[in-house]
Amino acid sequence: MKLIKLDAIDSTNEFLKGISNQQNTENFTVVTAENQTNGKGQRGAVWNSEVGKNLIMSVLIKDFLIHTNAIFNLNIAFSLAVISTLIKKNIPDLSIKWPNDILSANKKIGGILIENIIKSDGTILSIVGLGLNVNQTNFEGLPKASSLAVVTGKEFDKEKLLLDIITNLEMNVAASKLNPASLRQQFVAALYKKNIPMPFTNQKEEKFMGIIQGISPVGRLQVLLEDDSVAEFDIKEIQMLY
Repeated sequence: MKLIKLDAIDSTNEFLKGISNQQNTENFTVVTAENQTNGKGQRGAVWNSEVGKNLIMSVLIKDFLIHTNAIFNLNIAFSLAVISTLIKKNIPDLSIKWPNDILSANKKIGGILIENIIKSDGTILSIVGLGLNVNQTNFEGLPKASSLAVVTGKEFDKEKLLLDIITNLEMNVAASKLNPASLRQQFVAALYKKNIPMPFTNQKEEKFMGIIQGISPVGRLQVLLEDDSVAEFDIKEIQMLY
């Protein structure tokens, strides 16, 4: 693993994307920054972080995804790498809010953003970004946000967290090539509010009740509806209200 440390950058994902085309860029190259001025989240959200307090990182994954139908397997491998790391740090009530928010109880402590680059020869490069709230304690105006420090009352070594996450990611990538079904089962078991009736809204801003059942082979959320049918949703098609 090659680690590139930056003081400040607009986006670690964009920086890593810029160097990913270099032939000598190693698999699992990691970029971290103490300050990110234009961090991105899902649905076009902007992710803001207090300078020096949180883990801001992006990692390059090569030679894992063979075709686009398996793209969600990387989401599974990385999400579980983060969860496994945090379990060992005694972070309570961990879950994954589909598709890739990391929660402690009902508070968001981390978010993942995966960007895939399909090259002309058909190979897929993936840039996986993680923003993990570690030692920040002020979340004024962000009622659904928290951090490792808030939920445990102690500070953490960000670099040690990073190294543990990458170690777990490498193990999950290897395991996924051999037995992807096992990791998929672990991911589904970790889903936030699985098997619990919850309110949702769709693209038309229509509200409805549903019960999360699992995920489809390509990572779409499977939800049991009030008419006993099971519908599948992509990330832009549904939002949980909690």
